[in-house]
Amino acid sequence: MPTDFARELTRWGPARTATAQPTLAESQTYCRRLATSHYENFPVVTWMLPRELHQHFYNIYAYCRWSDDLGDEVGDDALSLRLLAWWRDELHACYEGRTSHPVYIALAATIAEFAIPAAPFEDLISAFEQDQRVKEYETFEQLRDYCRRSADPVGRLVLALCRQATDENFGWSDSICTGLQLANFWQDVARDHAIGRIYLPREDRERFGYSADDLRQRVTNSAFLELMQFEVDRARQSLRPWRDDRRPELACFPFRVQVDLELFSRGGETILDRIAGIGYRVWDRRPVVTKFDVLCVFVGAMASSLRRLCVRRV
Repeated sequence: MPTDFARELTRWGPARTATAQPTLAESQTYCRRLATSHYENFPVVTWMLPRELHQHFYNIYAYCRWSDDLGDEVGDDALSLRLLAWWRDELHACYEGRTSHPVYIALAATIAEFAIPAAPFEDLISAFEQDQRVKEYETFEQLRDYCRRSADPVGRLVLALCRQATDENFGWSDSICTGLQLANFWQDVARDHAIGRIYLPREDRERFGYSADDLRQRVTNSAFLELMQFEVDRARQSLRPWRDDRRPELACFPFRVQVDLELFSRGGETILDRIAGIGYRVWDRRPVVTKFDVLCVFVGAMASSLRRLCVRRV
């Protein structure tokens, strides 16, 4: 278990050593620190996001970060399951008005202000529990169901913060979040394989003739390159749920929020571009999103949002 998370778990876990309950302000600072100190392909919060939403995004990110770490950083499947069960109990207590963990103290204010139901938080825990039990996927539909609980809830939470949590918006949001999750899977094929997780569905591997021995030995052959190109193309389709590049469904959002939402889909496509850029040879090297890539994504998102704004005013 990484030292930093081990220390956090000792202090704030089920056998916590912290004796005093943190204040709301202290809890918000804790969540902000978590959100700004972890590496991500793209920033959790950009300067374009309305300032009044920053802390709420930090609070939700901190919940996701703790959930993820309980699933991925403990190093023992059985222990992770026990800790995730404890985390779910803490979530239930939060909805009942009882909080002591800094993440839930801060999150409770966000839940109350935006009337967020428990379902997306519950789904995330369910996905991390599945990670402890399922190490390989037989079909893409099984993988898609996993994404429905590991990725789609994040988009729904973002929509809640934007007060745009409607069934229509859930449709394109779910598609983008699944595409972004798939992009991360294909970026991290080698890393996931090293910890015993295989997200490339067996049915797809068999379709392209990539054998179990090839997978075990991390062989890069023509079958693997064709398989990866297929998976990248499918993820790219998921990241493009709109009828055209104008993304008309975003017109109801404030301009600055539109830019940030564009970053989700464009950021995922950038990861896929980097995978294609190394010839899909993800066994050999991990495709990296550079600072220049982030700048280009931001400029593209800004330009698209400006075009949509002009069309709306005409």
